[in-house]
Amino acid sequence: MGQSLVAATTRLWFLRRFTTHMVNPVTRLFAGRLPGFVALTHAGRVSGRRYRTPIFLLKSGDDYVFALTYGSKAHWVKNILASGSCEIRVRGRDVRLVEPEVFIDPARRLMPLPFRLAGRALLVTEFLRMRRLASAHGPETYETAALPLSYVGADQK
Repeated sequence: MGQSLVAATTRLWFLRRFTTHMVNPVTRLFAGRLPGFVALTHAGRVSGRRYRTPIFLLKSGDDYVFALTYGSKAHWVKNILASGSCEIRVRGRDVRLVEPEVFIDPARRLMPLPFRLAGRALLVTEFLRMRRLASAHGPETYETAALPLSYVGADQK
């Protein structure tokens, strides 16, 4: 019989409100300007309000991957899954991402070793994978500034 994976609540879940209201306003000031640290913009699934979430990004081939340090029940994840897209600002450039998919990887294979160990300690096993929307003007000459195989942090909104 096949084994199904169920993600546990991460150890950071209790910090999501503090991060949303205290940490994110500060980190939003430089998110999108540093390698691997992006400003993710998404719309509220009920209100339609636009939110900007500072978050670390993992780039793996054509995939853009976010470690869900607060799990897939975080509002920003639910908003992206409902709309099917979001935008990220990377080094001052906007990139539209589509096809969100949450997956569970208890081994955290996409993360480099130090972050894999931290992810294990924090019980992070869920990830969000997306792809860049192909441009109607041909391929972009811009290469994303996301750090390959970097750890990803997230917040609630």
